[in-house]
Amino acid sequence: MYKIIAKKILNKDVELMIVEAPLVAKNAKPGNFLIIRVDEIGERIPLTIVEVNGTQVTIVYQKLGYSTILLSKMNEGDYIHDVVGPLGQPSHIREDVVSVLGIAGGVGAAPLFPQLKEYARLGRHVDLIIGGRTKEHLILVDKYKEFCKNIYYATDDGSYGTKGFVTQVAEELYQKKKYDLSIAIGPLIMMKNCVALNKKYNIKTDVSLNPIMIDGTGMCGNCRVTISGETKFACVDGPDFPAEGIDFEELMARQDYYKEEEKHICKMKLGK
Repeated sequence: MYKIIAKKILNKDVELMIVEAPLVAKNAKPGNFLIIRVDEIGERIPLTIVEVNGTQVTIVYQKLGYSTILLSKMNEGDYIHDVVGPLGQPSHIREDVVSVLGIAGGVGAAPLFPQLKEYARLGRHVDLIIGGRTKEHLILVDKYKEFCKNIYYATDDGSYGTKGFVTQVAEELYQKKKYDLSIAIGPLIMMKNCVALNKKYNIKTDVSLNPIMIDGTGMCGNCRVTISGETKFACVDGPDFPAEGIDFEELMARQDYYKEEEKHICKMKLGK
């Protein structure tokens, strides 16, 4: 059992928890994730390890389905049944870059955070473009301000920063500044468009993939992705990858596999 030390509501869709998990915290590196089960019969939920502080790990989750809604009903002092990790490969921190641009879409700001923080710790110049549906959906901004040199904003409704997409902000920025690397994390369509834009400007791109996972150890094969014609498994080979050659169309099709089942369980269990 793993105690919830703190809980913070970031917006109506996204929440942050700090969980006591000493062994996970001891071994975690930027890019690793963990899998939790809220209770003994619960679904396995993969979540990025956003930050480590002593024996505690920070996670951020979006209330999308039954299991994350169940997690959101828990509060400080409650106990999560299982926490397994760290899982996946640590992010490949490139030694040959001087200037890095992070591009975050929505809850993608969570897995992007530890990577940009590590580049900043190594003395690299780090800028950020962060986007969301509204100003309320721009998460972790205060924490990013601790190490990012410049932060640029985009919102769908124009409530903060540029009205429009993060790619619009990036293209404007590329007219003025040079970056050795861009790390883009967010919805698949956003990452696909960022990769295409960065290729136009000859900028290397890393992404973090979030296909549906079950066991998180490479056994089930559910999180397979195709990269340059080769099958990879996001849980053991990733979740972070260089973007060149990723079949985003296949990934987007696979993300819809269990939508009807998720709707059914939410209706049955929650009346939604």
